[in-house]
Amino acid sequence: MVSVYDLKPRFQTLLRPFCAALASAGVTANQVTMAAAAISVALGCAIAATGGKSWTLFLVPPVLFVRMALNAIDGMLAREFGQKSRLGAVLNELGDVVSDTALYLPFAIIPGVSAILVGLVVTTAVMTEMAGVVAIQIGAARRYDGPFGKSDRALFFGVLALVLAVGIKPGLWTSVVLVMAACAGALTIVNRARGALGAR
Repeated sequence: MVSVYDLKPRFQTLLRPFCAALASAGVTANQVTMAAAAISVALGCAIAATGGKSWTLFLVPPVLFVRMALNAIDGMLAREFGQKSRLGAVLNELGDVVSDTALYLPFAIIPGVSAILVGLVVTTAVMTEMAGVVAIQIGAARRYDGPFGKSDRALFFGVLALVLAVGIKPGLWTSVVLVMAACAGALTIVNRARGALGAR
């Protein structure tokens, strides 16, 4: 299925010169991975502490963009500059789950936004990444099937944050889009599981 993840190769091409400069400066893939998680946790804490003030929500799209860039860079540093490691693989997978949870779960305390539905979307996000990793256990490659993978979730929450930040009040529409996001997440879990089983 079509996913924002499909744009990753072009994004990596644009970032490759910067990635090479970081490698020359001695920056490691693991450091980049930790930095991506740190900015997500920091902004999530700010959203939670302020109850979702507009200035924190305005920061969500640029922070998500930076995080996506860092996620692409850490992968290139690992693959193209000989920095692959078992620790790096663990940090990469855990970092994504921690980042998503820390940044998206605070949306649950924004007045008018359904905490249950936000929790459901975050839960399906965790399960989606788990479904992708479990594929390795049964001898398949790590799965990145859509339609609601990491990049798609980032786009969804980035747009949601921007809409709320400009003053549009949450209500029925937020519940509807969150239900749609949860359903897309559930479909992604199924697609990744089926892809893993079919790839054996």
